[in-house]
Amino acid sequence: MTAVIQLEKLTKWYGKSRGVLDVDLVVEQGEIFGFLGPNGAGKTTTIRTMLDLIRPTSGRALVFGIESSADPVAIHRRVGYIPGEFALYDRLSGRQTLEYFANLRGGVDPAYQASLIERFELDPSRRFREYSKGNKQKVGVIIALQHRPELLVLDEPTSGLDPLVQQTFFVTLRETVADGATVFLSSHILSEVEKTCDRVAIIREGRLAKLDTVDGLRDLAHHQVELRFAGEAPVAAFQALPGVSDVVLDDHVLRMRVAGAITPVVQAAAQYDLLDFVSREPSLEETFLAQYGREAE
Repeated sequence: MTAVIQLEKLTKWYGKSRGVLDVDLVVEQGEIFGFLGPNGAGKTTTIRTMLDLIRPTSGRALVFGIESSADPVAIHRRVGYIPGEFALYDRLSGRQTLEYFANLRGGVDPAYQASLIERFELDPSRRFREYSKGNKQKVGVIIALQHRPELLVLDEPTSGLDPLVQQTFFVTLRETVADGATVFLSSHILSEVEKTCDRVAIIREGRLAKLDTVDGLRDLAHHQVELRFAGEAPVAAFQALPGVSDVVLDDHVLRMRVAGAITPVVQAAAQYDLLDFVSREPSLEETFLAQYGREAE
């Protein structure tokens, strides 16, 4: 396998403030690599350093075997990039914006550009300032894809996209990888990365906390469950269930953390007079607190 991205002890300080610390990772050609972490963990700093938008304090980043600070132009020619936050030219229409960036690339395949516009259901005649956040994000996605880059670097790419468009986006990603591209996907949404990526690195407080296959993330996945009963809540009946922890009775609501299959909880709850059953996937912040908070203890 060929390493497309290689980070070696990558460190960035902003004065006395932490950016990232001693980040080591390798992204192989043809994979979708997830870079997961809560807001402020160092995801964007890593990406900007990797693309030479900022310079590292120490360590180095290589993309296509080229050190990022040595020849960033050679790297950028082969990369499609969606920043976490971007602002484009308000007075240009969507089509003019796409053409502007296509011309910067020396031109793109008009048929492929048109297929992306159709696939993401973008109205290219409207001015950029008239777009909703989701439509602005669509423009950014098409800009990143339209020149068929060898590497896609995506910083929170689904921000603002509705679920149907997100589904279209991930189908397009898989097609792009099937054509030989590599994807580096930054996200703070655990389920998004879990369903999309081959391998995942988790960054926490500027340091890599975990580097594994997606299957290795399963131990982090859990649900927060809330049960409300007509009578007295049967606390003991749930404390002994496999995968259940942190069982708390609060104002007649039984709350618990469930790792793995939720079936035993559903079956146990069905034996009582149940008024309400709520299950939700926790935020990544909550997941980190549940996982790494325990390790610190």
